[in-house]
Amino acid sequence: METIALHQAPVSGKGRLITVWTLSGLTALAFLAAGGAKLAGAPAMVAVFEAVGIGQWFRYLTGALEVVGAIGLLLPKYAFYAATLLTIVMVGAVLTHIALLGGSPLPAAVLLILSATIAWLRKA
Repeated sequence: METIALHQAPVSGKGRLITVWTLSGLTALAFLAAGGAKLAGAPAMVAVFEAVGIGQWFRYLTGALEVVGAIGLLLPKYAFYAATLLTIVMVGAVLTHIALLGGSPLPAAVLLILSATIAWLRKA
């Protein structure tokens, strides 16, 4: 009986770089869209933050954090910090969906996982 050993080559520096830039670009686009909708006062976002009950100022704060974080993801010097910030914001979003809003926390959870992955890949 013959066995075949499967070995994975370690991710090269170039492969890792392509991965982190692809993830960062896609995640930045998602956060720019979400944060932009909050800052622009999209009716759905106004309704969500009304249901949260803290006030609309929190929508502006969250939107600003998401937009600033999205831009930071694209700046290598700040990408780790931006990803960490966005991870914290998304932990809050997931908990808010579970505790207050109901509905699916899946979109926020996906952004949480992406942000945490980028932070891990960008750590010094």
